[in-house]
Amino acid sequence: MSDLFTGRYRDLLLDLLRLPSVNPLETGPDDPPSLLPRVLERYAESAAAAGFRTVRLAAPPAGCLDRPGVPATVRAAAREPRFLQDQPSLLLRLGPERARADTVMFNAHLDTVAGHTPPGFDGTRFTGRGAVDAKGPAVALLAGLAAAAGHPAVGRDVTVLVQAVAGEEGGALGTYGTRPLMEAGFHGRLNVFCEPTGLRALPRATAAMTARITVAGEDAVDDHPDAGHNATVLLGFLAQHLAARLDGAVPGARVCVAGLHTGHTHNRVHGTGTLLLNLSYRATADGDRLKSAATRHLAEGLDRFAELFGAGREFTRTARDAARVTRLGWDKRGLPALDNHDPWAEALLARAGARPPADDPGFTCDAVWAAGLADAFTVVLGPGDLAANRAHAPGEFVDLADLEEFARVVHRLVVSFADGARPSVQRAAHLTAGAPRPAP
Repeated sequence: MSDLFTGRYRDLLLDLLRLPSVNPLETGPDDPPSLLPRVLERYAESAAAAGFRTVRLAAPPAGCLDRPGVPATVRAAAREPRFLQDQPSLLLRLGPERARADTVMFNAHLDTVAGHTPPGFDGTRFTGRGAVDAKGPAVALLAGLAAAAGHPAVGRDVTVLVQAVAGEEGGALGTYGTRPLMEAGFHGRLNVFCEPTGLRALPRATAAMTARITVAGEDAVDDHPDAGHNATVLLGFLAQHLAARLDGAVPGARVCVAGLHTGHTHNRVHGTGTLLLNLSYRATADGDRLKSAATRHLAEGLDRFAELFGAGREFTRTARDAARVTRLGWDKRGLPALDNHDPWAEALLARAGARPPADDPGFTCDAVWAAGLADAFTVVLGPGDLAANRAHAPGEFVDLADLEEFARVVHRLVVSFADGARPSVQRAAHLTAGAPRPAP
């Protein structure tokens, strides 16, 4: 077979890399305005050449934010009237609407994190924000699907859905992009979320919760530091205490001690501040365990702080009032985690050239919204690696060879699915899911 990631798709990827689509929750003063609607239109134009029809290109319904699990940061940002209007998602379909048993769905997000990496292509490597996460995988997906569309059974016997979504980055976690599409029924017997996995077929995706620890005390002048509440010392202590106590508190969970901010001036005791913790987990029930552990260890940390600093001079007031001025809130929590298994689907993926997942715990992505789907299997699969390819960092890149390989895997996967290598819904009783389906 000749190359699938041809000049047409190389040009498409360069076009998409040149069009900024930073998630508004990430946007800083140096970021250009997002052109996500144009990115999606350009993607749809290219998909149309392969026979895909645009089923939907629209902003999500406003009601999608009035749901459990929507991060507080998303709710706050949505107070801006144009927030959702500027964050549409695209749904493409090849073939007529069919039952889930005869449908395969692919999901790729086209929003990015902030930070500029000059877009370019040197003949072997693409650079630019979104190169590997996830504009590159999205374009390679299209190249593979275009090749598969030439098979007579694709579109005739099975239907292919593509979700090209907003709202994956910035901590939005798909709550206004992928989630509404999944809950509207736009998924299949096999669901593939295109993220950088090194072509490992990951049957799992972690969920994440964000704890916000806030100190609301009183400032003081530097000549009398004992007169105020020193949020810097208190939150710095709590950051170390929680890092030590939460590391390993729930098996398989990961603890990211993220931002700590009190102030920038040197001649003041800053009485207010915030500490953020991002906690990811592999099983939905572990989210509740993490919440309980964080609450318990925070209380212990406040008691320990009072013991250590209560007898001194400069921090006596802070120690005495620590529990009173400190609050624990949750920017996001209650999200499902994905962990599903299906011998039929795993064998199909292996035949298509996807690599086994080994013991990879996976990572947090929009695939969590496929948790608990009946008679379906969901996998996270794509070219490149989040860390090695510098996703979310300066110098993000993806290699042409990796995009070509992913396109070939997609091609073989869809053709095998269409050739009848799929069980009927009645034979899918062996599926297991790691979490119940979220309530609509």
